[in-house]
Amino acid sequence: MKKILIAMLMLLGSSSVWAQKFALVDMDYILKNIPAYERASEQLNQVSKKWQAEIDVLTTEAQTQYKNYQSEAVFLSEEQKTKREEAIVAKEKEAAELKKKYFGPEGELFKKRESLMAPIQEEIYNAVKDICDQKGYSLVLDRASDAGIIFASPKIDISNEVLTKLGYN
Repeated sequence: MKKILIAMLMLLGSSSVWAQKFALVDMDYILKNIPAYERASEQLNQVSKKWQAEIDVLTTEAQTQYKNYQSEAVFLSEEQKTKREEAIVAKEKEAAELKKKYFGPEGELFKKRESLMAPIQEEIYNAVKDICDQKGYSLVLDRASDAGIIFASPKIDISNEVLTKLGYN
């Protein structure tokens, strides 16, 4: 009796697994086909380069001050050496703080990326969710970010459907 019950549970359990529908999306492909994403990426790159240039200027100034200090150190009094060293350290600290402000975990670049990308990602998520609701998918995997997928049939890739739902071809 127990064996029959276990066999029935296994049969029911395995049949429910087979009844689930799965799909794949390729987020890289989808994002490359959305012009707003490309514009946002370009805007982030430009801002990032501008901010990095500001940091590079400060770093170069600190390096120049240090080289000048090294070449003139023998002619400077202890008081002058201390002032120069403090100026160099202050410049390096200013560059480090600016780098943290722009590129840190909660920095300006993070906030800008969040403000530009979140609406696009939300729109994609909603399109995927609508397709899942219409077609009864239980799970959608991103083939671009999951290195564990060795092969997947193109039949279950819904990337083009997502793009069509978003109004892109």
